[in-house]
Amino acid sequence: MKFNELKIIEPILKALDIKGYSIPSPIQESSIPVLLDKKDVLGSAQTGTGKTAAFAIPILQNIYLEKQEQQTNKKKIKALVLAPTRELALQIYDNFVEYSKFINITSTVVYGGIKQARQVRDLNRGVDVLVATPGRLLDLVQQKKLTLADVKYLVLDEADRMLDMGFVREVKKIVAMVKKERQTMFFSATMPKAIQDLANSILKNPVRIEVTPVEETIDIIKQSVYYVSNKSKIKLLIKLLNQDDLKSVLVFSRTKHGANDIVKALDIAGIKSSAIHGNKSQGARQKALKDFKKKELRVLIATDIAARGIDVDELSHVINYDLPEVPETYIHRIGRTGRAGHGGVTIAFCSPNQYHLLLDIQNHINMKIPMSKDQKLSLDPSRFDIAPKTKKSNNKRKNDSNKQNNNKKQNYSYSRKKSKKKKLEPKGFSRHDNKSRSKRSR
Repeated sequence: MKFNELKIIEPILKALDIKGYSIPSPIQESSIPVLLDKKDVLGSAQTGTGKTAAFAIPILQNIYLEKQEQQTNKKKIKALVLAPTRELALQIYDNFVEYSKFINITSTVVYGGIKQARQVRDLNRGVDVLVATPGRLLDLVQQKKLTLADVKYLVLDEADRMLDMGFVREVKKIVAMVKKERQTMFFSATMPKAIQDLANSILKNPVRIEVTPVEETIDIIKQSVYYVSNKSKIKLLIKLLNQDDLKSVLVFSRTKHGANDIVKALDIAGIKSSAIHGNKSQGARQKALKDFKKKELRVLIATDIAARGIDVDELSHVINYDLPEVPETYIHRIGRTGRAGHGGVTIAFCSPNQYHLLLDIQNHINMKIPMSKDQKLSLDPSRFDIAPKTKKSNNKRKNDSNKQNNNKKQNYSYSRKKSKKKKLEPKGFSRHDNKSRSKRSR
């Protein structure tokens, strides 16, 4: 099937042709006819499958045809697209601009991290489509800089990430501000129960669209795992990055500080890299992404949240420096190197304390990830032992921590030869020492 068989109007087809689009992806082929009929959609697809075009094209066409019928050029916010991160919001906005090149439909984007003055000026000129992150959008609504009363088309993109980032309350507030008689599109890479519950609360008789099963994504990607200590991870990463075949590498770090530490270590080793995460300024993040897309930067370190806006063709390698807590996130990460049906290579580092996460991932994808070895740095996974459970404490904070730990599978440690020396019990403090420590702590 081709795009011109999907009842898309000529001006939009012309814009798609300029972008080199001729054959729709599965998510586009399934979603566009349904959305042109103005039905709600609950869609799930892995990254790189063309979700943005799947909802942007029908929205633009419906707004354009409504304006033609009403014979009006008035610009009110008719469509709202919510995205969890600045990068993703900008990426979606760029696509709306490109698809609407030959129709009189105006779009803009608002997000936090920068001054709002320019965004307010764009809104005051009048727009048909607004792409926004939840926090900045609510700020502007509270300041009465915009209204959502005319929104007829609502999109929640990357809903699972919005949930992870704690935006559920904000999303519900925003949904309450939009017309009840609307068309709602709900897209998520993963579909855990919490996401399904949220979808059920805002969708009306949605058409369920699910493409790119996990198995298909995995089949085209070459996976491997190195068993290595936490301290040796950076040494192994430097070793791998010195290989010529790693041409475009996305490295996932669990934390912002961890991402910064990796960049510093690579810089000392003479390997140029950059990090993107929530603590980076918008300008720094955009520059890093731009350089990475242009192949001027070979290595990009990212946290999961910041990585949601990365759209890079022909990404050669994804390295999981830290394993994700949620197995579905692993699928989303590795899918970045298998975009649009292309193959790729993914490498995972598994330390003893993250072995339980690897077992969860392997159980989820129903396969054992092949092991790779480094002669000097690799550990033997058969020596990964279950760590003993910690005893519950009466202290409330410790109690809460224990509850969280008990919900997870047990951590693992690495078994080495036991020393014959007896472990010394830690000495307690005298009353005098305790008083002096208490004074210092104040």
